[in-house]
Amino acid sequence: MKAIVFLLVLVNVLFYAWGTGVFGGKSRPDGLRIDQQVNPDSVRVVSRGEAPDAAKVPEPEAAPATEAPPAPAAPKAAELACLSWKSLSVDMADRVLSEVRSRFPEFKVTRLATNGDGNGWWVHISSFADRAAAHKKASELPRFGVEDYFIVEDGDRYAISLGVFNSEKGARDRLAALRTKGVQSARIGLKPDPTGTVGLELRGPAQYEDALREVLPTLAPKQTPQSCA
Repeated sequence: MKAIVFLLVLVNVLFYAWGTGVFGGKSRPDGLRIDQQVNPDSVRVVSRGEAPDAAKVPEPEAAPATEAPPAPAAPKAAELACLSWKSLSVDMADRVLSEVRSRFPEFKVTRLATNGDGNGWWVHISSFADRAAAHKKASELPRFGVEDYFIVEDGDRYAISLGVFNSEKGARDRLAALRTKGVQSARIGLKPDPTGTVGLELRGPAQYEDALREVLPTLAPKQTPQSCA
């Protein structure tokens, strides 16, 4: 038994000696790789105590500066035209008022203030050539339930007044009530002052001024309007 143990130990010793190259055999591949892992001759020192310079990365070029677009200009206020008459006859004023409202609705019509006590708007039926014609028409009004009226003389012309109002709205309300009763010939106009004339002002877009001036001579002959602020 001791001989067998001795032989096993001897075989292991011999196998180890052969594996390590004691008998001139080749070394184990793993041993050669271990020996070649560190080769002092192939080691090169690139820096002593300092980190090598990092590769320089080119900085991106800044985009060229561009000028900001100019701010849009504020829209200009629309230019206005203003025309006025200090003294128009009632008939002329009514014609101007009617034509401007139908053909130039962009223009605002204003009754100019005067010192008289007859200013304002009135609802009326006109114009009659004589007093007899005015009275004949007035005699028909009670049949429509209209009792509040009076005949107005303007030179050689006559009219039937159906109400005088300080505002145009009041006159329109009165006209609507008369139309409901069946009085279709009544209309709204500018009440003359004690001198029998009316001051009038038109104000609206300047782009229509030339067209308006072409029409006005047919409405108010020899009554040229003045420019106003």
